[in-house]
Amino acid sequence: MELSKYSFGVGDRFSHQGEAQLRAIVKANKAGVNVTPVWNKSNREHGIVHTQPNDVRQEAGAAVAALGWEQAYFVDADHINLGTVAPFVEGSDFFTLDVAAFIGQPSSDEAIAAFLKECERYKGQLVIPGIKDPITVDDQLLREIANQFLAAVEQAAAIYNYLVEKKGKGNFITEVSMDEVAQPQTPVDLFFILKMLADKNIPVQTIAPKFTGRFNKGVDYVGDQAQFAREFEEDVLVIDYAVQQFGLPADLKLSVHSGSDKFSIYPAMGAIIKKYDKGLHVKTAGTTWLEEVIGLALAGGEALEAARDIYTTALARQDELCAPYADVIDIDPEQLPSVDEVNGWTGEQFANALRHIPNHPEYNPNFRQLIHVGYKVAAEMGTRYYSLLEAHAEIIGACVEENIYERHLKRLFDL
Repeated sequence: MELSKYSFGVGDRFSHQGEAQLRAIVKANKAGVNVTPVWNKSNREHGIVHTQPNDVRQEAGAAVAALGWEQAYFVDADHINLGTVAPFVEGSDFFTLDVAAFIGQPSSDEAIAAFLKECERYKGQLVIPGIKDPITVDDQLLREIANQFLAAVEQAAAIYNYLVEKKGKGNFITEVSMDEVAQPQTPVDLFFILKMLADKNIPVQTIAPKFTGRFNKGVDYVGDQAQFAREFEEDVLVIDYAVQQFGLPADLKLSVHSGSDKFSIYPAMGAIIKKYDKGLHVKTAGTTWLEEVIGLALAGGEALEAARDIYTTALARQDELCAPYADVIDIDPEQLPSVDEVNGWTGEQFANALRHIPNHPEYNPNFRQLIHVGYKVAAEMGTRYYSLLEAHAEIIGACVEENIYERHLKRLFDL
């Protein structure tokens, strides 16, 4: 099973926006860029919203049928591990193996010794085509990399082998995720991680490293953009070389997690993959949920009241809602508006504060991040929230479609 050169992961917390998301993908394809949609949802999100993994397959299938989509599409079991993968086996054909928790865990002396032996040919001055400076590789460097990443790759192998047993070899896309950690992986780390994956016979097709800088949920990139561009380009070159050296799948490509809304680095990403004619997977998640709240605000009346209530409750439960996402949000409580202020906003003011247009004078990234992690509040509204989604499907769908196409796909692929 192969993934196209360009793929775009679309999360949908409440499983109502599949058609709107696909309409945006259709627009990109009509504009000349073949983008494959990948619907993704994590075990954590299913637990909070009280949905089941097969619900994502049903939503994707319904959207594809409604729009007459005849090209490939996938359903991603997002951020699964050996303890959570089982319910996703039936409905998913793309599996994001999240092994970040095993980075830095110990491996056996025998496993480390075997890895060092496998890497003998790369000791000395490692020259990766396209990267200016050679990399000095010695036993100390290799041992440090093994101590840091070998246990994570061993865990990836355990999950992958389980999936082969359940689904059969070649019947799913394999992504390995190491992004939700504090320290970024360097290009040389990535090279030897790919060596480890190849040694374990994992035909990885996308890999999500931790890049330099902050990839906070739903807001723009924070960090040195020039440094990111250098690192991203070197990672692209590392992957190209690793495919040749290790016999990994030819369609192996970088995956950028929390890639939604990283507008300031989209031009660099787009230019680099175009320069080298390489693929890219960008994974989004809560962006669609935020567009639902924006659409409710714009709808006015009881829909606006629901949007206000979501914020009121989220503000009161800020610590609880933010805790699971502590590594990927930065909220300044002093910059959050008061409940009274928000209750005085018009629907347009609410939407302007939430919608990610960075230069808009009313945009508030702190407000946006708190709403982003507040989808649990909407889930607890139950029928009230779902009935409003259905009553205002047209305006919400337009917001979702515009967000994905105008603010993401057009920027990323220079359409």
